Amino acid sequence: MMFNSNNVSPEIAQRRERVFLILAGLFLGTLAMLNILGISRFIKLFTLNLESTGDIVFAVAVGVIPYPLTFLATDLISELYGRKRASFVVFVGLILNLWVMFIMWLGGVMPGFESLTATGEIARDVAGRLPVFYEIRALTFGAVTASMVAYLAAQFVDVYMFHFWKKLTKGKHLWLRNNGSTVVSQLVDTVAVILVTHYYAKALPVDISKPIFNQLLIFIFSGYTFKLLAALIDTGPFYLGVHYLSRYLHIEPLSDIDNQNSSTGQEI
Repeated sequence: MMFNSNNVSPEIAQRRERVFLILAGLFLGTLAMLNILGISRFIKLFTLNLESTGDIVFAVAVGVIPYPLTFLATDLISELYGRKRASFVVFVGLILNLWVMFIMWLGGVMPGFESLTATGEIARDVAGRLPVFYEIRALTFGAVTASMVAYLAAQFVDVYMFHFWKKLTKGKHLWLRNNGSTVVSQLVDTVAVILVTHYYAKALPVDISKPIFNQLLIFIFSGYTFKLLAALIDTGPFYLGVHYLSRYLHIEPLSDIDNQNSSTGQEI
């Protein structure tokens, strides 16, 4: 939100920075967690038994479970602090992705205590598996690559659509911009994640004996349905968050916080 620093008390300014730090920390912490756990396990939601095509399993990656929380965090930041700050947090999230990949890469190339083959490669166990770190490393590289592609597209779409709906409705219908932005951005995110996870990371539990296109559609539908339901459910927390935080922070959430007092103000 744009405000004149002379018109707010140090206590209110401190509140605003603390709440922003909590929301940004929740967003970035969740992002780091889901990138590491991301595609390490797929969870079965339910199975349809069809006589014509056989069983159709609807599943999502474990990293999808906390992902809707990132959209709630950016929506709250957008509503209370403005588009610029929300976009900045999204950008920091991209840097965080790169940092996670760097640490995983560095941890893999530095010498350790693993047994090596005659060619200098990490030895596999009797089951043909690499040590746990290298299994996680491979999955993290796949998850981070998929999430970076989807993340940039989806999060920027989310911020853009949020302010598009806000401008179109002249600051009214909070539920519309919250759900309207998230519904579109999560569709972009889901399609990108599934395609990259399959074609780059090769980590989807697919049956190679069946048409791959149909299986990818099922994964996209499963992931998107889960995220859509989560987006609808988070409308309540979003309303409560905006209601109480706007009072606590002395912010008017219905104003266009990217343009208000731009000539004399300072962005929160």
